[in-house]
Amino acid sequence: MSYTLFLVLILFVAVALVLIVMVQNPKGGGLSSSFGGGGSQSIGGVQSTNNFLDKATWTLAISLFVLILLANFAIPRANSNNNPQLDNTLNNVQTTIPAQQNNTPATTKDSVN
Repeated sequence: MSYTLFLVLILFVAVALVLIVMVQNPKGGGLSSSFGGGGSQSIGGVQSTNNFLDKATWTLAISLFVLILLANFAIPRANSNNNPQLDNTLNNVQTTIPAQQNNTPATTKDSVN
């Protein structure tokens, strides 16, 4: 259950990070130039919008990294003794796999003429 929650959070943060990065302009214009912010006297001017996008990008990137690490610890392990359902599933898989038969042709001197 917690692993599924981590996956949903990772997807949400990844999409938000992509959107924040796409809004930014590599030359510094980005979202601030869309609102006519050429001067620093306007409300929410160029500098404050760039600071917000920069901080949001770093926050989302760090939170994505932390969520991925936490999700790694939440992955159910196959050798877990605390999960009998997983153990039963593994036992059923092992019993339903048929034994491999040896159908290779004989390679003796008598069979090659």
